[in-house]
Amino acid sequence: MGGLHVNKGAKIGIAAAATVVVAVGGYGAYNVATAIGDGSSDSAKAKPRTVVAEPPTAEQAAAGAKAFLEAWAKGDVAGAAALTDAPDQASTALTAFQDKVKPSAVHLTPGGPTAFPSASAAPSTSAAASAAPSAAASAAASASPAAPAGVPLSFKASLEFADTGTPWNYDGVLGVVKMSDGKPAVHWTPSVIHPHLGPGETIAVKPVFATPAAVTDRNGKSLAAFPSVAQLLERFKTSAPQGSPQDAGAGVVITPDSGSGAPEKLFTVKDPKPVPSLKLTLDATLQQAAEAAVQEQSKGGTHAASIVAVEPSTGNILAFANAPATGQNRAFSGATAPGSTMKVVTSAALLEAGITPSTPVACPSSTMVTGLAVKNDFDDARPNNTFTDDFTQSCNTAFIEQGSKSLKADSLPKIAKDVFGLGLEWHTGLSNFDTKIPTEGSMAGAATEFIGQGKVQTNPLGMASVAATVQSGVFRQPILVPGSDQVKAARTLSPDVLQNLRNLMNQTAKVGTAKDVMAGITADAGAKTGTAEVAPGKATNSWFTAFRGNLAVAAEVEGGGHGADAAGPAAAKLLKIGNSG
Repeated sequence: MGGLHVNKGAKIGIAAAATVVVAVGGYGAYNVATAIGDGSSDSAKAKPRTVVAEPPTAEQAAAGAKAFLEAWAKGDVAGAAALTDAPDQASTALTAFQDKVKPSAVHLTPGGPTAFPSASAAPSTSAAASAAPSAAASAAASASPAAPAGVPLSFKASLEFADTGTPWNYDGVLGVVKMSDGKPAVHWTPSVIHPHLGPGETIAVKPVFATPAAVTDRNGKSLAAFPSVAQLLERFKTSAPQGSPQDAGAGVVITPDSGSGAPEKLFTVKDPKPVPSLKLTLDATLQQAAEAAVQEQSKGGTHAASIVAVEPSTGNILAFANAPATGQNRAFSGATAPGSTMKVVTSAALLEAGITPSTPVACPSSTMVTGLAVKNDFDDARPNNTFTDDFTQSCNTAFIEQGSKSLKADSLPKIAKDVFGLGLEWHTGLSNFDTKIPTEGSMAGAATEFIGQGKVQTNPLGMASVAATVQSGVFRQPILVPGSDQVKAARTLSPDVLQNLRNLMNQTAKVGTAKDVMAGITADAGAKTGTAEVAPGKATNSWFTAFRGNLAVAAEVEGGGHGADAAGPAAAKLLKIGNSG
């Protein structure tokens, strides 16, 4: 069957088309310069037309499709648009296609009866009349209370480009409806241009870059064997930093006009320059330990668990793992209360407020918050405690009562953001949840946040960064792709406050709630356990954050109990290996 094209005409034989009933929008009057269908020579005079419920005959549908495709192939945008039920919208879209895709030749071959590939490609009564035409195309004409019938017909497109000898071939579909003058018209939708093109999208030739041949760890080792990473490797490839303009090729691409969402490449016009493998910040040795740690402490995935390791001196993420390995990346996207690991941040605020490690801060057996009694993990009152004792023993009541005296309702969210970067917008290389610590309207509301409960939401990524900030003294936003932009915190802690905070975490590792987990790895190290209550009668979540040398780790195990019971051993597994980079 002959093709329609821009360089020379050809007579097209059209197969008889069977009528298929589909819902169609497009009621409204249009000025039409050209009409097809009954062979009359009186079609030169424009007449307002509307879509009717009756479908065109098979012969009318075939003739209408042929005339439209012939005009489009010749570059006659006005003529092609006039043969649709929405001439203005069709003209805008077809003009944009010519200007942005710029094919050197267009060949369009009519086919026969078919079905629409998706509901979005079919004429629909839900198309919005108010949709503004875009560079891509706009929605179909105004919605109609009735549902006229149309005939879907296939066609084959073959487009040529000056930069390549390979044509772009694809199968298209268009619907033909009957107008009030008895003649056919192509029902206009963006998918007439290409089946994947929808309202609010643009199709154009744009620069394209090659994806990395492989994704490796920082030493060039494969990451394909690690379940938590393997499912994300393709995402890393497509989101890898683009090279220089000289390395770009060109391709036909569909992009959302909103700027959100991933572009879809349809055809390569010019091949981009190949790029080497993408090296992530991950370390295969630590990644292997992380995968094993969450499997062990989650009891083979019975409890959801996750872990993150960060390099304090750079912010580089050295490992992350989840159990189960598929599904949500809890390590980055989890949003739950971290329990007493948040006391690291609260302690920084208290130290800045004048509390010292030796300040007497009694630890009562319980205290009241908004009418509810808050207790500790131990039953006895400890009236002679110092602040160091309260931190190493993780005394909830002391933190609530002293925090209510020394801090303001916004103290915790402010220092969390200004010093530890929690609440800033992080771009790590993967989707991530940014820690939220709301500013409460009263001290009663803020009190539970001091112990990592209430409305505080974070994940191991956030808490590993907290430990990393304490170790290095500077917040460095965690990243997975070397050289990525890193947001900066507004300030750092004073040397005295920073050293006191380090000492509190070190004492916890040596003699406090983390001593058993951290046995043998306390030199240049610090830790904090966390036990987060999530619901009455439900097992508590286990949290742990720690640093050792140039390595910071945080882990959580859902329903894992105390921080030292499950999350602690998982983190310690990585801390014992250390950072050899």
